[in-house]
Amino acid sequence: MLKIYNTLTRSKEIFTPRIAGKVGLYVCGMTVYDYCHVGHARVMVVFDTIVRYLRYSNYDVTYVRNITDIDDKIIHRANENGEDFHALTERFIDAMHEDERALLVLPVDIEPRATTSIPDIISMIEKLIANEFAYVGTNGDVFYAVEKFKNYGQLSGKNLDDLQAGERVDVDLAKRNPMDFVLWKMAKADEPFWESPWGNGRPGWHIECSAMSTCCLGNSFDIHGGGMDLQFPHHENEIAQSEGATGEKFVNLWMHNGFVRINEEKMSKSLGNFFTVREVLKQYRPEIIRFFILTSHYRSPLNYSDESLNDAAAGLTRLYTALRDVEIIETDIDLEFKNRFEQAMNDDFNTPVALAVLFDVARELNKTKSPVLAATLKSLANVLGLLQSDSEVFLKSGNNDDAEIDAQIQARVDAKKAKNWALADQIRDELKAKNIILEDSPDGSTRWRR
Repeated sequence: MLKIYNTLTRSKEIFTPRIAGKVGLYVCGMTVYDYCHVGHARVMVVFDTIVRYLRYSNYDVTYVRNITDIDDKIIHRANENGEDFHALTERFIDAMHEDERALLVLPVDIEPRATTSIPDIISMIEKLIANEFAYVGTNGDVFYAVEKFKNYGQLSGKNLDDLQAGERVDVDLAKRNPMDFVLWKMAKADEPFWESPWGNGRPGWHIECSAMSTCCLGNSFDIHGGGMDLQFPHHENEIAQSEGATGEKFVNLWMHNGFVRINEEKMSKSLGNFFTVREVLKQYRPEIIRFFILTSHYRSPLNYSDESLNDAAAGLTRLYTALRDVEIIETDIDLEFKNRFEQAMNDDFNTPVALAVLFDVARELNKTKSPVLAATLKSLANVLGLLQSDSEVFLKSGNNDDAEIDAQIQARVDAKKAKNWALADQIRDELKAKNIILEDSPDGSTRWRR
């Protein structure tokens, strides 16, 4: 029985989809003005793993993740580069998809973009104005009136009176209330714009997700996810907008993944302490990064360091090594390990415990070389998007110097036959310095891995 932690109720709940056997999931995607960093990679991998497990559990999942392809940062970066904002966003959308494929993240089912959702956004704003949840400010912008929505603050646990008291005195005089937020921004000189009933302009960030999610999944759907930093104000504002426009409950269950941290600080572009996925891929293979992300529970902080990634590389190597020289056939899998794996994943997608089950399978497989256990390890790891390569390919992949290594190993074999132990040891040490591990078998043959 699957239980998921619901940020809205602050408790684990038995997951009951609105329509039996079907799941509608929306995740806030990337703002595409730069390359994805490891924090973005965590969102990609976490929700990809969740979708994989839901499908493994026989749910028919519709996975929607949007693209924010117009906002202040995009406009600023395009102006800095002296290029059209469409060219900028297309380049980084392509780069994002390349990073996803590298990390073994499956394509989402629907990927709406803000710029192609403008009619839906305008329609939702019109409904909010008609329902008296929104108004045109003195500067021409359209604002959401937070005081009109009685449940504002329910997701984040924030109190509107406290929020208002904390606002500075020098507020935007175009608003009726300092906490009101913009739905439609009037066009400024040399900025992209779209026509609307309120004049030329562009949407605010929050309204984009409300319009895209409800258009793809309906006025109410099962799960909304994203990074913990989006809980307030973004997701809080999404609830206010969507429910103010439709009069229906927006989302049943809210999921938020924890931050990636470096030196006890959140990894973010604003703090300048981030590593792009591409930078990390120069040092570590993609599956190692995916494994590293899954070693921490999705709601917990994930501490980024070379040491953690090296540990992940060692752990993944242990799993692949267990599969080496074992026949993997289509067969039933071990039910005890399967049940333990499912028990871990049913407990709010507890991937660290699920990985521990995989290591237990590997330990037994090393002893028995059982095809059933090999099939079990491959099958359960596949649910997490792991062990996707051939074990021999993974263990040897690196710098395209396989022929040179094989030649050195043959020279070592010849030296041992000639009882030239000093030369044999020298070759082993030279290979060890290149991070090549030799494994001598009783029959005199030698295998290697990185």
